Amino acid sequence: MTDTVLSLRGLKKHFPYKNNLFVRAVDGIDLDLGQGETLGLVGESGSGKSTVAYTVVGMYSPTAGEMRFNGADIARPASKRALDLKGEIQIVFQDPGSSLNPRRTIQESLDMPLKLHTSRNRPGFPTRADDLLTLVGLPVENLQKHPRALGGGERQLVAIARALATRPSLVILDEPTSALDVSIQAKVVNRLLDLQKMLGLSYLFITHDLSLMRNVANRVAIMYLGKICEQATTAEFFQQPFHPYTQMLLSSIPVVSEEEERLKPGRIRSTGEIPSPVNIPPGCSFHLRCPRRMEICTQQDPKPTQLAKDHWVRCHLAK
Repeated sequence: MTDTVLSLRGLKKHFPYKNNLFVRAVDGIDLDLGQGETLGLVGESGSGKSTVAYTVVGMYSPTAGEMRFNGADIARPASKRALDLKGEIQIVFQDPGSSLNPRRTIQESLDMPLKLHTSRNRPGFPTRADDLLTLVGLPVENLQKHPRALGGGERQLVAIARALATRPSLVILDEPTSALDVSIQAKVVNRLLDLQKMLGLSYLFITHDLSLMRNVANRVAIMYLGKICEQATTAEFFQQPFHPYTQMLLSSIPVVSEEEERLKPGRIRSTGEIPSPVNIPPGCSFHLRCPRRMEICTQQDPKPTQLAKDHWVRCHLAK
């Protein structure tokens, strides 16, 4: 891997529930993100992937564990972070309709972060609102418009421009295309890839869409009930998926040709429902839905096992 930008070790985020119970949204994960890399963090709704994003960006304080950005400890909320650190780590939310202030013009939304971070000067990053819009592929005439006057894809490009206004090196993308029409998704993703090359950005790309990760991510990590169950390089991940949950997700991806169908793992059908993060079952958290479970799966939580250089899996079958 290239130089590590973000490192998470044993990261936990638990939310108080009631009667001394906790929602274990993130329950001890290890992740590394390299300079200029895209790491895809994938999982079903409720897996904890967005909680990881909000904790890294400082919206939540971690319950336990270690978070380091370029080697520096960042395990504290955004309100206690230095202004430079806030500028270095930015997030693009799923719904630009709610993340952009409807009362502000696009010019006002972009001018505020530009003025707050005037001391940050990185080559290639614009210092004016009109140049930011041009950078993300929007006409400068949109500066005097309000978000409601733009389409969904245009609003998301404005949200990306606002994130770039602080001249970040790490951008967290929290399902940035899931609220958009399919025809618009490709435009936004292609623009994100172009910006990454131009500006040397690192992306933590959070999504439930595995087929998107095949073309976007350098590495993929799969989350289930607050834990990482498998992570690998993208090529290794799609060619040799190991964890039954990973195989289940891949086998459910729709395809348009017989060749693509042959590349998919055999159909794996899970049983039951996703357990509550308040009452996670003992042993492997996936064992209630796993068609290949063994007795040990109901008793012991598996430890990560290395299958190849950059391929790790948390499954008793790996033994």
